[in-house]
Amino acid sequence: MIRINLLGRARPKATRTTVPLEATLQYVLLVIALVVSIGALYGHYLLLDRENTKVLAHIQKQMGEKARLEQLKQQVDNFEKQRVVLQQRIGVIEELQRNRTGGQELFEAIANTVSRTDTLWLTSVDRKGDALTINGSAGSINAVANYITQLKRSGYFQTVEIKESHQDDTSKTIEIFTFSLTAQFGLPQPAGAAPAAPGNAAPAANSPPAARKAGNT
Repeated sequence: MIRINLLGRARPKATRTTVPLEATLQYVLLVIALVVSIGALYGHYLLLDRENTKVLAHIQKQMGEKARLEQLKQQVDNFEKQRVVLQQRIGVIEELQRNRTGGQELFEAIANTVSRTDTLWLTSVDRKGDALTINGSAGSINAVANYITQLKRSGYFQTVEIKESHQDDTSKTIEIFTFSLTAQFGLPQPAGAAPAAPGNAAPAANSPPAARKAGNT
């Protein structure tokens, strides 16, 4: 549509709305603040992500270490079980060795102690490990006391104790005392070892065995 200005007046110019400078600065500052905030948040996110990666790596490492320690603990438990079994076997072997060792020495020591005691003979000698139970008969109580003294002096017997001693009433013609005593048998200590208790000297090498008396053991 064509418009004609009949009045001859000049057409007014369109007015422009101006934005105040202060508002513009506020907008700019707001944008800058948003950019800085976003950058700070992104940097914090990267930092947390890096820390999270380190923590995950540390956890994985600790889990691997835990698995290794559990495996090591299992090996230690197995070794401990084997050690207990071996210790039991060694104990059995040592016990058998103790029971076997000293058989001849025990026989000779008993024979020598009996031969040095008058009017005394043995009826039985029971051995369990190093523990002995000796039963016998004697013509008097003094003979029993002398025999205990000979056992202690031989060096082969320790902790000799009398269990019982009484007169045998079945014998009417002669006086007989039956006795039972206990003792611990052990080989004398070698030269240079700690000295034995007084009165426990080793028997003479050439002492004649009382074959007839000890044969009743």
